[in-house]
Amino acid sequence: MTGVYLFDLASQQARYLAVRQATIASNVANANTPDYKARDVVPFSEVMARTTTMGMSMTESAHVTSGEGRIPTKPITASQAWDALSTSSSVSLEQEMLKAGEVSRQHNLNMGITKVFDRMLKAAVRGS
Repeated sequence: MTGVYLFDLASQQARYLAVRQATIASNVANANTPDYKARDVVPFSEVMARTTTMGMSMTESAHVTSGEGRIPTKPITASQAWDALSTSSSVSLEQEMLKAGEVSRQHNLNMGITKVFDRMLKAAVRGS
């Protein structure tokens, strides 16, 4: 029996959002660290494009344990950053807070869609 694609997609996006939130938190925590380079994750569409072209599937999460499924991060260039702090860090706290709000909205949307689909699937199984 195969999994439901929407649940798999929602799970992948939830993992992506967790990695992005951890990256944002790391940037904020290191905002006053001299020469710290802010990082961000690649867009979710790139992560999905990379995973769907691999042609590899697994039936159990423990079967494939290599780092191929990891979500890559990339440094933020000076042209992408807003104001640099006086410590020569490339972190813009305002930009990081906007990203955190975006992650929160995406997570709430993901959870809302998952809950509605779950209710719809349960109603279909019950035969309503």
